[in-house]
Amino acid sequence: MNSERQLHGNLKPRQLSMIAIGGVIGAGLFVGSGVVINDAGPGAFLSYAITGVLMILVMRMLGEMATSNPSTGSFADYARRALGGWAGFSVGWLYWYFWVIVVGFEAVAGAKVISYWIDAPLWLLSLGLMMLMTCTNLFSVSSFGEFEFWFAGIKVAAIVVFLVLGGAFVLGVWPERTMDFSNLIVHDGFLPHGPEAIFSAIVVVIFSMVGAEVATIAAAETRDPARSVTKAMKSVVVRISIFYVGSLFLLAVIVPWNSTDLGASPFVTAFTVMGIPFADTLMNAVVLTAVLSCLNSGLYTSSRMLFVLAARREAPVALTRVSRRGVPVVAILASSVVGFLCVLAAAISPDGVFLFLLNSSGAIILFVYLLIALSQIVLRRRAKEGELKVKMWLFPGLSVLTAAAIAAVLVQMAVTPGTQISLTLSCLSWVLVLGVYLVVRKRGGSVTIAQPVHAEAPSSALVAAE
Repeated sequence: MNSERQLHGNLKPRQLSMIAIGGVIGAGLFVGSGVVINDAGPGAFLSYAITGVLMILVMRMLGEMATSNPSTGSFADYARRALGGWAGFSVGWLYWYFWVIVVGFEAVAGAKVISYWIDAPLWLLSLGLMMLMTCTNLFSVSSFGEFEFWFAGIKVAAIVVFLVLGGAFVLGVWPERTMDFSNLIVHDGFLPHGPEAIFSAIVVVIFSMVGAEVATIAAAETRDPARSVTKAMKSVVVRISIFYVGSLFLLAVIVPWNSTDLGASPFVTAFTVMGIPFADTLMNAVVLTAVLSCLNSGLYTSSRMLFVLAARREAPVALTRVSRRGVPVVAILASSVVGFLCVLAAAISPDGVFLFLLNSSGAIILFVYLLIALSQIVLRRRAKEGELKVKMWLFPGLSVLTAAAIAAVLVQMAVTPGTQISLTLSCLSWVLVLGVYLVVRKRGGSVTIAQPVHAEAPSSALVAAE
């Protein structure tokens, strides 16, 4: 196999575990969770619990497929095998598009955080962050993994500190405090806007948990993909249960749900109520870490998807070229360029072009998750008895229920005024991708999984240990 078109298996298991954890804990937890509490009331943690269960089920389905057949293309390849070329093409390009838009968005968000300390134009700070993370990804996959390991470690440490201090505060193990859970029921009760608010909030919450699936892509660049992805998937279950649900419960207990300060920065507000000094500075640093983690993962994920698409003759073959360190340089640079363009769009037309890009990618991750669920159902039925190392629980009932739940979230988006435009534009994005697929197929592009792939169009699972 041509060494210029092979990825190297240099990610360590500890790095993959942290990639999975870091993917779950995004900046949305530290910033956006306050808005969810304002909208749903003290019971907002139930929205996170329900969404967490849904994400765990999706990850279990992915884990089943990834352990039996690790691939750089991961769920794009699984969709191709299960549903056909159109599905693999759709997942690959839609997921790439989602992440390059996220890269631009996170670069702008990171610049806003840095402006807390440094007075400089946002576009300049954004481009600086983009260049930093691009260089990190270009150097080696190990450097990406190490950065992500420490980024995720800081996020985990911050939440653990909050859980410990917040738990002591509400239980009365705190100077001049007694046990107090009254904020859960005062101010119009536990569910001030009714039970429906809990389900409406899921539309927002699910986007804050996006990213854990990156581990199944990164697993193909480890020495033992099947073992690594199994360990990473198990860690996601615990982290979602404790970090999201636990921290949201404590936030609802510490700060009144109708506090206007929650919307800006809920953790800062909670630490302030507890009397912790320098809370704003400390949490800004944590939020910046979360943003950089997402930016780092976004560049990694989008470049690997481009690599796979090129391997399947569904993108320019030049995108499969890698450096001597096993890094897909051209694919990383191509994704970075689109990220740079998004940053410029945010600077020039924040309420026009940039807002359009955000809306046109808003529901895409749900489309991808739905195709993942459908792929698992099909592939599980084809699997031989005893060949699966990890199995989805209570198949087929729980798999079908997961797919139905994702479809229900899409329906919720369709009937919610604030998300209708995002769903509509995301659907148009998918239609455009399908149109491009038909053109590619007509011109002889796109290969199936079973076809042998030559050096000029390498396999999507080109992962070789050094």
